[in-house]
Amino acid sequence: MIHNILIVEDDATISRLLKQHLGQWGYQVTEIEDFSQVAEEARNIQPDLIIMDIMLPYQNGFYWTQQIRQFSKVPILFLSSADDSMSIVTALNNGGDDFVAKPLDLAVFTAKVQALLRRSYEFQANKVMTTYYTYGNLRYVPNESQIMLENQQTIHLTPTENKLLMILFRHLGEVVPKEHILEYLWRDDCYIDQNTLAVNMNRLRKKIVETPLKDKIATVKAKGYLLEKEGHASE
Repeated sequence: MIHNILIVEDDATISRLLKQHLGQWGYQVTEIEDFSQVAEEARNIQPDLIIMDIMLPYQNGFYWTQQIRQFSKVPILFLSSADDSMSIVTALNNGGDDFVAKPLDLAVFTAKVQALLRRSYEFQANKVMTTYYTYGNLRYVPNESQIMLENQQTIHLTPTENKLLMILFRHLGEVVPKEHILEYLWRDDCYIDQNTLAVNMNRLRKKIVETPLKDKIATVKAKGYLLEKEGHASE
């Protein structure tokens, strides 16, 4: 499968560099044409991954990511000269899946692109049957990245949120070490720090706040995370 990557970067030099580099890795690459219509172009192109700069004409990358998230779960890799922790947190809280700082280390950039595509699409391509988990009145279907409630409400999960919840369900009632989760998510924790994991876990917790899973994902200090069994009271 040849993945299509959309580059949303207003610096023409950087955009051309990334297009040429990704092309050498066998990816099909499209550069954004109208920075006032980023969401619409993304909807029309339907890329497998978006490289999103933060500082853009008209609206910033955070705004466009929020718009795209209204109709797509496509993985989004933020790209910006701002490498402080607040920018990373803001990027992830606005729907991004990962973050690369400028000046670019192309080896790190390539590894993150490959990791996002791998965990977003290989997981779905390799599924052989529909498996679901139940917890109270909810049904969690990993293959569909969905939580379904008794009132017919459906909660859609991003690829990262889906994998986080799945590994917790697979180890229900057990503490899952952070290192284990990082390895499972990205297969190489050299490029991902603990902040990224914490932000994604908080996003997941916010999505399940009105389900039986509310307050059931516990942080075990200096160890990892625990999805408590039904009937176990949170401390």
